[in-house]
Amino acid sequence: MLIETLVADAFGTNCYVLSSGPGAECVVVDPGIGIAPRLDDLLTDRGLKPVAVVLTHGHLDHTFSVTPVCGANDVPAYIHTDDAHLLADPAKGFSANMMSLVGTGLDWTEPDDVQTLADGGIVELAGMRFTVDHAPGHTAGSAMFHTGDAEGLYTLTGDVLFRGAIGRTDLPGGSDAAMQETLRTKVLPLDDAVVVLPGHGPATTIAAERARNPYLKRAAGAH
Repeated sequence: MLIETLVADAFGTNCYVLSSGPGAECVVVDPGIGIAPRLDDLLTDRGLKPVAVVLTHGHLDHTFSVTPVCGANDVPAYIHTDDAHLLADPAKGFSANMMSLVGTGLDWTEPDDVQTLADGGIVELAGMRFTVDHAPGHTAGSAMFHTGDAEGLYTLTGDVLFRGAIGRTDLPGGSDAAMQETLRTKVLPLDDAVVVLPGHGPATTIAAERARNPYLKRAAGAH
């Protein structure tokens, strides 16, 4: 599996491009603010053809470029059903001061084709299989996506789990109680070998986070 990472200028959001290799179909995950030009260059350089945009949740720093990317490639956007409303009105997911960081006068349009996902669903895209794992806490509709091949297992965690940290739970739709349940029932059971591809910051592994992430240690102690 070929995994390319582009980091958005704003908020340091990771945009991932996953494919079976150069010249293949691909999936774009979380195209953030200002990412579209560099994404176009990467797709051209690698000869990749997007078949879908997958969104880990509905926050604007992860969805800002979804409509132009979907429109330019005539592909659908996939998001968990509980965050789909944020594609119609992204301001509902941010506080007023967070929206001010994005900028006023946002000219927002929803993607033409939005496919909603449910917990446990399996989506086959670009020759890869993604299992949807509803993981609320950061937002009501946050989801992790599990995929992999013979060489490794990968989980796109969005803003659920980072290296040494977790996503904040104080924005609209967030819940500390839901996050604790997600960590306990969805993250901790994952195999140690799983490579974590987070929404911000460097990649890590479940083994590393089990050993050093204070939030996972807290969740484990709540068993």
